[in-house]
Amino acid sequence: MRWRIMSCGSGMFLVLSCNVAVVYVFIMSLPQNGLWIPTVLIFLTGMIKYIERSRALYLASVDKFKYSMLKEADAGKNYTKLMDELSNMKKANLPAKVEVISEKDAMAKSTIKANKGGLKNLDIIWFGHQFFKKYVGLYVDMIFNLKEWNETRKFFLDRTARDPFRVVEVELNFMYEVLFTKLRVVYTTFGAISRIFSLTGVCLAFVLFALKSKSKFRDTNVMITYALLIGALALDISALIMLFFSDWTIIHLKKKVDGAPHNSLKIKMIRALLRLLTEGTEKPSRYSQMQVINRSRWSKTIPSYNLIDYCLHPLKKPWIDIVDVLGLTGYLDSIVYVKWMKFDRELRDFIFKELKSKAKESADDLTIAKELSSSRGDWVLETQGCWDSLVKYISDVDYNQSLIQWHVATEICYNCDLADKGEATEEMKISKLLSDYMLYLLFMQSSLMSGVAGVGQIRFLDDCAEICAQVKRISDNEKYMVSVGETVRGRDKQMIVCQGIRNASAELNSMLFESCSLAEELLKKENRWEIISKVWVEMLCYAASHTPANMQVAQVSKGGELITIIWLLMTHFGLGDQFQHNKRKTAAQLFVGK
Repeated sequence: MRWRIMSCGSGMFLVLSCNVAVVYVFIMSLPQNGLWIPTVLIFLTGMIKYIERSRALYLASVDKFKYSMLKEADAGKNYTKLMDELSNMKKANLPAKVEVISEKDAMAKSTIKANKGGLKNLDIIWFGHQFFKKYVGLYVDMIFNLKEWNETRKFFLDRTARDPFRVVEVELNFMYEVLFTKLRVVYTTFGAISRIFSLTGVCLAFVLFALKSKSKFRDTNVMITYALLIGALALDISALIMLFFSDWTIIHLKKKVDGAPHNSLKIKMIRALLRLLTEGTEKPSRYSQMQVINRSRWSKTIPSYNLIDYCLHPLKKPWIDIVDVLGLTGYLDSIVYVKWMKFDRELRDFIFKELKSKAKESADDLTIAKELSSSRGDWVLETQGCWDSLVKYISDVDYNQSLIQWHVATEICYNCDLADKGEATEEMKISKLLSDYMLYLLFMQSSLMSGVAGVGQIRFLDDCAEICAQVKRISDNEKYMVSVGETVRGRDKQMIVCQGIRNASAELNSMLFESCSLAEELLKKENRWEIISKVWVEMLCYAASHTPANMQVAQVSKGGELITIIWLLMTHFGLGDQFQHNKRKTAAQLFVGK
């Protein structure tokens, strides 16, 4: 994110250069300029906006942001003072003693408290803000202690899937607004003054221009000026409305009413406004379209990319050459081959259940939690009792190769079972969706997966090209193809090709042969879809925990990704390497009384 500092400096230079030129032109036009007052107002308004943007870029730079995260060093207990206080207590004949509190006991006394059960909209925003304040340091790779590990972990373990996902979405929205908008500048005294001045300045400029005689100006220039002034006014008003309905306004109002008496007129008005901004949107009405509570930037859709489908529907040669010359290959692939699927409740609940079981498995052991977050399917195989037959498809190969093998095997098993049963079970749908999503990340989001894939990305492309060549050869050879159903269109064609891959397995090379062998092993097992679905969740968690934090946060500016949601959920469940033991395992505390 070094570009932020560079862009800030170059932006300021550009602003100064442009402003000097504007001032020069403005001074030269003064003798005959009858609109100098509205011109000055618009000029000052523009200056303020440029300063706000440059300041926001500076505050969001890595170095500045990391510096703002630093806390005052903790020197620990002053034991000399503690013993002096104990001595004074004993001289006064007061019952007093010093006890040593372990790290775990200290953790137990400092958990974020929330009632069990469903959370209201206001609670969702409040806890989202609390966790944002606590974990915004993830962006700059901060390390957290066991107290913080225990606080969020207990909160999420006590919940069902719905509320934690909503809390994380709100938390990511706060992170987006701090890192990618001017909010840190706007929510200050200077920001409030600049908002008022900007709106007032544009309004005054509009009024003065409307009252001014325009006989000396061309009609076209007058119309353009009106359009620009109206546009500027509309942008300022919309910015104020968005600011008023933001999560930050809700947090600010809630802080003002916490612990305040109910009989004050001001407090009653604030409480009524909070209900309007949050709880009021839960009731279906014509005002629910405002979606005040739903500020998450994540669209709750998952992109999917299927390798077999890609192999069966290659682009024609002339188009490939043209697109390659223009450098639009990735863009065209995203249009042709990427499909967007809904993130439904069943998938959400399944992922949360797996994360929760891992968090419970780790108990209070940080070492076990780190080991579980580093598993990429092997923990599932061990718990499911199929370690010996399937471990070589995970532990003995690189992550890229393992992902491709499981993707192709999942596709083969899915189409074979779909041909036999006629419909897909819930576990089959979850497995296929996660399989296609993981291939999308590896193929279409190479920068995001660079921390996981590394130099293996080149080998991954070679493996995909090899698989596509073999799949194409199989689909064109009638001796391998077995008819499934009455038509050979869409899904039916993939069924036939998957069966053809099984029939030709003895003649396949390396990667596709290993994928087919894995599929055959899975097809022997009655609980194969339980195994497959859990392996895919574990592979997703592995990718989430091994993707650099700055790359995860960057996805928030693009609308968000499921992998970013999982990354933050894993952090809150204590699954990752962002936590460490306190250097001081114990602390002394003075107790007075019996």
